[in-house]
Amino acid sequence: MKEINSLDELVDRVKSLPKKKIAVAFGQDPYTIESLAKAVKEGLADAVLIGEQAIIESVCSEKGIDSDLFEIRNNADAVSSCKEAVAMIHNGKANVIMKGLVGTDKFLKAVMDKEKGLLPPGAIMSYVGALDIPKYDKLLFISDPAVIPFPDLKQKAAMVNYSVAMAHKLGIEKPKVSLVSCTEKVNPGIPNTLTDSMLCKMNDRGQFLNCTIDGPLDIFLSCDTEAVTVKGIPTPINGEADILIFPTLEASNVFYKGLMLFADAELAGLIQGTTHPVIVMSRSESAKSKFYCIALSCLMADLP
Repeated sequence: MKEINSLDELVDRVKSLPKKKIAVAFGQDPYTIESLAKAVKEGLADAVLIGEQAIIESVCSEKGIDSDLFEIRNNADAVSSCKEAVAMIHNGKANVIMKGLVGTDKFLKAVMDKEKGLLPPGAIMSYVGALDIPKYDKLLFISDPAVIPFPDLKQKAAMVNYSVAMAHKLGIEKPKVSLVSCTEKVNPGIPNTLTDSMLCKMNDRGQFLNCTIDGPLDIFLSCDTEAVTVKGIPTPINGEADILIFPTLEASNVFYKGLMLFADAELAGLIQGTTHPVIVMSRSESAKSKFYCIALSCLMADLP
């Protein structure tokens, strides 16, 4: 499989796959509807909008979008719409679930419901995003900017596994995983560096599949080959990281939002650990970002 190096290449790959069906909980905000209309028109997916039909049709009219592009299921209650979207997944009527104009807490409560949700017992839920950065020559995967505030060893191991699996799905045969910190030295005063050293040993023992892992490393050693030469610190990552695993949600979140604001980066990301792809983005995210998330979800929903 040819390696995918940009989000536009991702979209092109998905166009060659069978279309998926996306169930959208309370899908009645303009950005969500615009992104879905583009996905439907370009043949990536079909969409079911669950929400207030009158509002959905009004938004479509205002944006010049034909509401007949979608299946619309009238549901005026945000919480109920989330449950209905999850039920569509269980009933085999959708492959992907997406958050619309509903609070993330309400949406994830339905996704994580112990009896009717999409998170298997004992599974760790996390988030992996793929950043398309103009100054980097390939996609850069990050975890976790949205779900786990302070990941422990078990959670970080899950973050690595999810990120590597996504990279493999995009044709990256042996992704380079950098365990990011403020230093390249193990320091008992910085607990995440101890966790990172344990993850490296786990990889040495074959506990991760087909990847290269090193850390702790700072961003320069992770993503800048010249910095590796200047610092004189040997690392198999060699400034060419495919994946960055961050020590905290705050660090990862600030990193990607800073790149989107100041460096024109774009992000496609998904909840991981669930039985099916789950799209959760801020209600203020652009239609373009949501479209890339839809494309990624369609690829990840495509079984090997």
